[in-house]
Amino acid sequence: MTGVDEVQVVVAHSERTTLRVGDVFVKVDGDPARLEAEAAAMALAPIPTPRLLWYQPPALALARLPGRALGKLGEPSSASPAAWAAAGAAVRTLHEAPLPPWEAPSRDALAAQLATECDLLVAGGILPADLVERNRRIAERALRPYEPVFVHGDLQLSHVFVDGDTVTGVLDWSEAARGDAMFDLATLTLGHEEHLAAVLAGYGTEVDLDAIRAWWSLRSLCNVRWLAEHGFDPAKPGCEVDVLRARMDD
Repeated sequence: MTGVDEVQVVVAHSERTTLRVGDVFVKVDGDPARLEAEAAAMALAPIPTPRLLWYQPPALALARLPGRALGKLGEPSSASPAAWAAAGAAVRTLHEAPLPPWEAPSRDALAAQLATECDLLVAGGILPADLVERNRRIAERALRPYEPVFVHGDLQLSHVFVDGDTVTGVLDWSEAARGDAMFDLATLTLGHEEHLAAVLAGYGTEVDLDAIRAWWSLRSLCNVRWLAEHGFDPAKPGCEVDVLRARMDD
């Protein structure tokens, strides 16, 4: 066939797949509720998001965002400090928006997940027991009372697009909820601690640094096994296992 762009697989695993055809990204998800939440969250978000072209469960199509991702976990970011600060400012705008209707996982649910994952990591010989135990103690600090805000819920730096020093859009809103502001800031800077100061300069208000560090440990502990089982390598330099190792000196 002529006039048809090549289909590129952007990400694929057993839960969802994202395909790119020209300037259109098509997401296919085994859980229609996630796609429904993503479409609704983009409509509510007060910061730039991809343009929704169509939505027909189990798929939705999004227009390409201008610019490029802020960076990628495990790789140095070429984005300027001003771009990181702009990302922080965008996060602050989101956190000040009216609360969405969805609730983030409760502290009890997170504590149970953390305990289960830590036990499995040690029992399966996936990570050393001392590494898991040290990070578990740090991670538990994230399970504190907080004032809920509108969180993105999966604010990986690869989901934030910038053009120069301007944020052009934020991707992947299926985990948006009423949650902990420090979780978004931690997710954005996971594996890129050197950019935390620039992000916080843009965020522009007091934050709980201990909670951010705790979320680095909690997110990494809870993701290592899933990543390994779905074809990703959390032990690559700069990724989740290195994040956990860095906490051993805290």
